[in-house]
Amino acid sequence: MSNRPVASAPVTGRRLPRDPGTIGVVAVLVCWVTLLFAYFNKARCAGSPFDGSGRSLIFDRIKDSDVCYSDIQFLWLGRDINEHVFPYVNGGITPDGTLTGGVVEYPVLSGLFMWLGGLGAHNDAQFLLHSAWLLVPFALLTAFMLGKLSGWSVLLWAAGPPLVLYAFHNWELPVVCTSVAAVYVMAALPRYSLRTRGIVAAILLGIGFCLKLYPGIFVLPLLLYVLVGENGRERRDYDVRGALAVAGAAIGTVVAINLPFAFAGYEGWRASITFQQLRQADITTNSIWYWGLRPLFGNGPDAENSFQNVVSVASPALVLASFALAAWIGWKRYAINGRYPWIGVSAAMLCGFLLFHKVHSPQYTLWLIPFLVLLEIPWTLIGVYLLADAAIGIGVFRYFYALGQGHDADMQESIVQFGVWGRAALLVMFFFMFVWAHPRRGGLLALPGAESRALGPVSADGHIAPAARTAA
Repeated sequence: MSNRPVASAPVTGRRLPRDPGTIGVVAVLVCWVTLLFAYFNKARCAGSPFDGSGRSLIFDRIKDSDVCYSDIQFLWLGRDINEHVFPYVNGGITPDGTLTGGVVEYPVLSGLFMWLGGLGAHNDAQFLLHSAWLLVPFALLTAFMLGKLSGWSVLLWAAGPPLVLYAFHNWELPVVCTSVAAVYVMAALPRYSLRTRGIVAAILLGIGFCLKLYPGIFVLPLLLYVLVGENGRERRDYDVRGALAVAGAAIGTVVAINLPFAFAGYEGWRASITFQQLRQADITTNSIWYWGLRPLFGNGPDAENSFQNVVSVASPALVLASFALAAWIGWKRYAINGRYPWIGVSAAMLCGFLLFHKVHSPQYTLWLIPFLVLLEIPWTLIGVYLLADAAIGIGVFRYFYALGQGHDADMQESIVQFGVWGRAALLVMFFFMFVWAHPRRGGLLALPGAESRALGPVSADGHIAPAARTAA
């Protein structure tokens, strides 16, 4: 038996568009309209009259009942943003996990965005508006790149419900943009060498790590892709120096960005990390741990501590195991067709993180959507995932409202549980499907000269051939 891929003849079928850039421009225009809806959805919770600290009086009254809550508006208070304190330099964390003196719980670049959004703001409504203006360009740039890479499937990003629900829920748009930009550099700039593209992509992923951490996990599959090359080279041709350069670029970027903050105020900088380490899997985290494992511990005096102790060990262990499994499956695919599927492996690793991490905030869906745009996952499954996501993104706030009002919350709890378990089941499916998925037809990912992840070759006229076969 030989694992050498056999070239397949081109097949007839739908031709790829000649100008993916046109789709990118249309995607930007559509995305702009969607962002207007997204902003006004959250702005329902903001506006005069304000209290003495600049908090909209309407916020606490309707944030759950009308589902217009946002972390952006909420964090106007409690992190010294209203005092315009530069983050991390001063302050720390108390023994009970309370942040003080301008420290925020996110990596340093997200903290910087929060501070910039607060400049010139005197109340939470202005802070929401200023933050939205800072975030909008990243959503539009993401739409443009996805449109060029994958064609009309970009509308899932540009006009999908998740962007309406979560665009201005938290500071996710810049980090999503860095991940998509890394894919764009690798796929759309073939005139540069693989090693050069890999280094630039690694720098982008390092910047993403300093925004919300998760892009850092994509460095491993990117490193492996650069190691083995784009042409199915033999083992003796592994580019070890290129792989090390990718790792070094990512690590160097993270160190260079964090070092000034660590020197300026180590305690404040370290407090943001400690906060995440201390965070527990509770009713606000929407994770399988709270809804699946917590009931097994009962209601005894030590039940909560025992539960949290188990989660603190099991969650990171399973996350790391899922990373290793995704990388291994990707290597098996490389052995079959001579190309390491770094995009699919990255997507699978993200699924493992979302599934097993102790916190699964609703807005994390924005992290996953670009991979659903880039790779051929059945639209039916995507539709079910969006339904489960809406059950969380909308249902959880109605659930909190019912609990807060002392109303019967059984129906709302059932909706939330449907969201939690429906989303979890689909993440398991996506985990395995991503690694073997073809790129979506219609954009640069499927054109000759780009980083095509199809199992079969792409013909010169733009048709995608069938998957490569294994010769006996």
